[in-house]
Amino acid sequence: MTQYVRKPEWLKIRLSGNKHFNQTKEIVESHCLHTICKSGKCPNMHECWSQGTATFMIGGEICTRSCRFCNTLTGKPLPVDKGEPQRVSESIRLMKLNHAVITSVDRDDLPDLGATHWAETIRAIRALNPETTIEVLIPDFQGRNHLLDIVLEAQPDIVSHNMETVHRLTPGIRSAARYDISLAVLDYLSGQGCVTKTGIMVGLGETTREVYELMDDVLRCGVSLLTIGQYLQPSRKNIAVSEYITPGQFEEYKIVALEKGFRKVESSPLVRSSYHAEKLL
Repeated sequence: MTQYVRKPEWLKIRLSGNKHFNQTKEIVESHCLHTICKSGKCPNMHECWSQGTATFMIGGEICTRSCRFCNTLTGKPLPVDKGEPQRVSESIRLMKLNHAVITSVDRDDLPDLGATHWAETIRAIRALNPETTIEVLIPDFQGRNHLLDIVLEAQPDIVSHNMETVHRLTPGIRSAARYDISLAVLDYLSGQGCVTKTGIMVGLGETTREVYELMDDVLRCGVSLLTIGQYLQPSRKNIAVSEYITPGQFEEYKIVALEKGFRKVESSPLVRSSYHAEKLL
């Protein structure tokens, strides 16, 4: 039986709402869109939506993978919605976003794993919002470089792919993704001249040394932007929290990461991949 770890005071979240929250909610719902904010039960959803921003999740709401940390629905997805790119673009225009972050479910059911839909979404955003910078948080596309090229040809400004956790824990945390494949994806992206970013969760049972080894691994792959946040169990079906990392340790991770050579680092308990993403730009 897994022992319950009590959530510390510094992780208590104050929920708030204002007209911007309601406007964001209305835009997302009226355009029939999905967000990782809601599907992933992100602790920062109220803060971000209250500031008039959200992270869109394309490709539907059902993922073909079942990672133990993730709350997104898993199963057999519906066909790709061809109107989704335009609706995402229109929502970004209505929100007046200077920096847009897009992610997706894994679509291992599709011949191109969703790469074409990704490219169409980026191009639609660019056409309607030419001044908006675009950050994409992409899946691994099974390490197929020709599919990564389809996304890159649409010219996003930042390309992110999350390592999620350290090497030792990857097989038990991520359902299909492999540590070495994710490194290869980041290395290829950097080799194509991309600004590359990755994010990890801590509190899953990793050691400090393993976190530093991960930093070294992604640095060798040309990653320049890093986010580190506390894993929070989104539901009882997900893996339990092993430990709540102190704010002091998060600050230490940031100091070490910058010393190692990362250009920008966000590291604190509530940091997520897209949290304050415009700051890392």
